Amino acid sequence: MEQRNSSEVSEFLLLGLSEVKEVQLILFFIFIFFYSLILPGNILIILTIWMDRQLGSPMYFFLASLAFLDICYSSVIPPKMLVDFLSQHKTISYAGCMSQLFFLHFLGAAECFLLAIMAYDRYVAICYPLRYSIIMNKRVCVLLVIGCWAGGCLSPLVAAIVVINLPFCGPNVINHFFCDIPPLLSLACIDTSVTQKTVFLLSAMVILSTFLSTVVSYIYITVTILKIPSSHGRHKAFSTCASHLTVVSLYYGTVIFMYVSPTTRSSFNMNKIIAVVYSVVTPMLNPMIYTLRNQDMKTALKKIILKMNVNRKDLELSKEFHL
Repeated sequence: MEQRNSSEVSEFLLLGLSEVKEVQLILFFIFIFFYSLILPGNILIILTIWMDRQLGSPMYFFLASLAFLDICYSSVIPPKMLVDFLSQHKTISYAGCMSQLFFLHFLGAAECFLLAIMAYDRYVAICYPLRYSIIMNKRVCVLLVIGCWAGGCLSPLVAAIVVINLPFCGPNVINHFFCDIPPLLSLACIDTSVTQKTVFLLSAMVILSTFLSTVVSYIYITVTILKIPSSHGRHKAFSTCASHLTVVSLYYGTVIFMYVSPTTRSSFNMNKIIAVVYSVVTPMLNPMIYTLRNQDMKTALKKIILKMNVNRKDLELSKEFHL
């Protein structure tokens, strides 16, 4: 607490993606378009799974959980970023900065755990199909999702406490469009080399352990699929994993580059581009990937749209009859 009391910084100035007003205006319209797709797309996935009883398997329960997580995740950075595009003073309070940092890493870690669990779910479904409903019962699925949120909350606590207790005496300019640990460490008044190594190790533990768990699951899945005699059976088995593999590649590819690759940690301009991908682009693409590459989801969406059209026509006919 003494370190925090000696700190003179009460707010931080975010440089953002660009300091040119014209570019900021263009970026505002681009990102508000992205954000307008994130919320409806993920809400649509949740509603579709909730309304269609045929999507009652654990895979779709985890998919709905991922959609909800993406809604929360995309609410940490984009709203503030959109406001800053139109503001002359892109400031964020000390408390707001630390809150943004914590929730970013909390939800990011939770997504790592959830993607690993989704890979395990596919492993059980393909490698042990006869025991799938017993192993992945409703109680287990709920506990696994709760574990994701609990693990995500606990994972960044040490790093967040370390950063909160750092003294910030000035300058207060963050070369980023949100509060993240690497740019904040460069503003501290003391040597942060030990802190950098600690944060790096903690990030690597969460990201690499869940990534390796996912890789191991897919190694077993691949071996099992290759043993299927018919090409149709192999294609059907692989198609259930294709969407998840795409999401895993996109998400882990960016977060590993951002937090686990030491050679890129000082390149803040590159980090901004990578951060846009995992904080905005990935939550936007996830609903598209899962709906366009999943036949069950496409069928369920068509049924819901058809039902809505029928109900609308019935309502119009009812109004005409009463008139």
